[in-house]
Amino acid sequence: MGNSVRILPHYTYNDYVHWEGQWELIHGIPYAMSPLPVPKHQRIGGNLLAEFRQQMKKCQHCHVYQPIDYHISDDTIIQPDILVVCGKIEKKFLDFAPSLVVEILSPSTALKDRHSKFSIYETQQVKYYLIISLDLEEVEVYELDGNEYKLQQKGHDFSFGFSFDKDCFANISFKEIWQ
Repeated sequence: MGNSVRILPHYTYNDYVHWEGQWELIHGIPYAMSPLPVPKHQRIGGNLLAEFRQQMKKCQHCHVYQPIDYHISDDTIIQPDILVVCGKIEKKFLDFAPSLVVEILSPSTALKDRHSKFSIYETQQVKYYLIISLDLEEVEVYELDGNEYKLQQKGHDFSFGFSFDKDCFANISFKEIWQ
């Protein structure tokens, strides 16, 4: 081994747009988003998406999205499982902080979601970050307090009120997503 230096390739958005399949790019390092989420992941994500959409029907400025490219920098593009975006998306990707992101943990993404993405969302000032554990059937709700996330609530069966914009609120019953 001696004095050898190992250099990892550093990729950017220009590389990313040419890749086949689903990928995320974090600080120039690509992460494959496969295999596809398991049925329980899809069901819980769909149920939570429906809860947010139902609660936010009258919101005109904020919308709920399934995974879309969130372009943070030229070498960091991620795809949260669910996003709430207040404002108009003008490009093929989101280039400003959403109001909420949801990551549903899987064995292949849990470490990245709890550490790398947690730090990214916090730095980007995403107001709410939800982490959902399928194995524990548990939700963690983090809210930005200054420049840091604070755990607001954690559990299986609780409701939480989210305030997004002047006229946009959602009171989500997490009991409903496990059905």
